[in-house]
Amino acid sequence: MPAPWITYRPELKVLDCTIRDGGLVNSHQFDESFVRGVYETCVNAGIDYMEIGYRNAKRFFAPDKYGRWMFCEEDTIRRIVGDNPGPVKLSVMIDAGKSDWKSDIPPKDKSVVDMVRVAFYAHQVSEAVEMIKHAVDCGYEVSANIMAISRNTETEIDQVLELLVQTPAHVLVVVDSFGSLYMEQVELLVKKYLNFARPVGKEVGIHAHNNQQLAFANTIEAIIHGANRVDASLGGLGRGAGNCPTELLIGFLRNPKFRIRHIYEFLEKHIEPLRQQWEWGPYVQYNITGQLNLHPRAAIEARSSLEKKNSYVEFYDKVTSES
Repeated sequence: MPAPWITYRPELKVLDCTIRDGGLVNSHQFDESFVRGVYETCVNAGIDYMEIGYRNAKRFFAPDKYGRWMFCEEDTIRRIVGDNPGPVKLSVMIDAGKSDWKSDIPPKDKSVVDMVRVAFYAHQVSEAVEMIKHAVDCGYEVSANIMAISRNTETEIDQVLELLVQTPAHVLVVVDSFGSLYMEQVELLVKKYLNFARPVGKEVGIHAHNNQQLAFANTIEAIIHGANRVDASLGGLGRGAGNCPTELLIGFLRNPKFRIRHIYEFLEKHIEPLRQQWEWGPYVQYNITGQLNLHPRAAIEARSSLEKKNSYVEFYDKVTSES
């Protein structure tokens, strides 16, 4: 029997969230050439899904502050992908409490989008259930992304999952929003989600943040225990500490359908120049918020100050006194 690390699961699908999560670094101000480059890389590299941005409401996010990938209007997406003749599926994310989902999700036959990912906190599950039903009724694949799961009790998680398995959502995603989970916790959560999901034919996914430099390791751990939907981003581009790097994940998976050279080409041509404009990665402030299971907003603020970005002790004292 071959060793497990040189085999692969054909049913495992990779979603690249470079534009959606990476847009949280620069308020979604990517130019079209960059987005087109990500799309072409996903197509050429054999990535299964590309999450091209959010479809949130302009009444919550002012268009003069946020770029077009916060809203992902149909004509905007089509300027990049046309009718999307390639094999990669397109995804958008909608936030509970921040989207006009009743009006902004058109019927699937009028959209080039394939999947809608519903993002919500546990206390927003009632709205999320309605969002999921609406998106499925419109003809889309749908995933349920429970954010900041590390801040919920086991009872709360069970209650949310009990509701979600009654919906037509296709995927339930473990979301480590704060990058605070360790491998043992990922194992427990993936197994818990699977206990709810498998009996009703749903898949389980993982979306990991890299605050403690564990996004890749935690994604592997989720795969080992049965997660078949995994998120990653090119160069790890994402809010704060970033995400699991697509290039590491694809190198690990060993699936011959993936062509990693195209990813390295994109990193060289697009990601490295971007690092000169925008900062992301597991800097010390993100390590601290990850260890403390805190939202990274304080770390993002600290890193934005030239005077304070290397004041680690001051930051540690501040967040520990406040928490």
